[in-house]
Amino acid sequence: MKKIYVLDTNVLLHDPNAIYAFEDNDVIIPAVVLEEIDTKKRNADEIGRNARYVSRLLDGLRDKGRLHDSILLDNGGTLKVELNHRSFSRMQELFGESTVDNRILAVALNYYYEEQENPNPKPVVIVSKDVLVRIKADVLGLRAEDYLNDRTVGLSDLYAGYFTLKVHPSVIDEFYSYRFLPVSAVSTYTSLYPHTFVILKDEMGSSKSALLKVNADGKKLEPLYLSNDPVWGISARNAQQRMAMELLLNDDVPLVTLTGKAGTGKTLLALAAGLMKVEDERKYKKLLIARPVVPMGKDIGYLPGEKEEKLRPWMQPVYDNLEYLFDTKKSGDIDKILAGLTSIQVEALTYIRGRSIPGQFIIIDEAQNLSRHEVKTIVSRVGEGSKIVLMGDPEQIDHPYLDATSNGLTHVVDRFKSESLSGHITLEKGERSHLAQLAADLL
Repeated sequence: MKKIYVLDTNVLLHDPNAIYAFEDNDVIIPAVVLEEIDTKKRNADEIGRNARYVSRLLDGLRDKGRLHDSILLDNGGTLKVELNHRSFSRMQELFGESTVDNRILAVALNYYYEEQENPNPKPVVIVSKDVLVRIKADVLGLRAEDYLNDRTVGLSDLYAGYFTLKVHPSVIDEFYSYRFLPVSAVSTYTSLYPHTFVILKDEMGSSKSALLKVNADGKKLEPLYLSNDPVWGISARNAQQRMAMELLLNDDVPLVTLTGKAGTGKTLLALAAGLMKVEDERKYKKLLIARPVVPMGKDIGYLPGEKEEKLRPWMQPVYDNLEYLFDTKKSGDIDKILAGLTSIQVEALTYIRGRSIPGQFIIIDEAQNLSRHEVKTIVSRVGEGSKIVLMGDPEQIDHPYLDATSNGLTHVVDRFKSESLSGHITLEKGERSHLAQLAADLL
């Protein structure tokens, strides 16, 4: 049976092509949604870009007919800009104030009551990324759903970049004898992608173990090439950090993704590897470190000073790690060092979009706050001879329209997991302090 889907504004601002995601069902856009989109179209950020895209998309669909009379979409569904089901009288009893959210709910509620008068009523579903709108819909007796079309696998099922396998001890002995294993030796346990790490443990219960990595063509398990020697004074403190460092220092892996909770060492490891590659080995011309500016409080425009002063609060975590790596003693020393080292650039992500970036070691911190479109824009700009590292915590998102499974970082992890040019590691053990680890786990 066909359904009627009433879309909230945030769905269209999150995915401008959402109108095509409901197959052959009826899609309703309340008129108030158009008003709200109109207020966003002048924004210079991703939300403004999506608002302008939606406006152009709806304008193009006018060629098919009058939008308020319902038009047929290419996927067999219909689209209608609703002007008539706006009565607020039924909503007045529960939600007195005529807010934008309540007006959208009123449209869905009026459709629901209208359908109940038909012999075979269509289910009416309101689609919103706003939790409170879905709760209000439930109070009204309406069916409500989150927009799930752009989600990857659940966070618990996200590719971790490594597996721990229990095998017969003869398999571990074979690896140490020949220094490699065919993937077929363990493929019965799980499917393995290029650059996947494997921890082999003795299924008989002994302490015998081995740490291996799938090679680029996905056919052999090989030992790690790097020892655990310090890199700019930083040594891996656990198996996952050692795996991450292996990927970060491998010039044949131009895309590396790192996920993990706060304190697992993502930023410090990436900066140490970048400094070695740029300053010591001269493999890359420049180390470029960037973060998206997604404020948790006041926007950047309200802070005093010039661009550099405005950006400093958002970039401070990067400077903190650089101060540790350079072992600075006084406040302001790191600024003098970076002024002398023109090969290191700390920048807000806003100022690198649109550039072509060849021959650079690029670190994008807090990448979980990027949308799919933004992360595509950034990765597709990586020039010849560059390496890009995307890292962040998918459970710590400040962007209003993203969540743990719909952000750009998890999208890249899922889509690139089988590619030989990329590698991924999920860091699990916090190394900042015991308190920091407890906070990450308990709070």
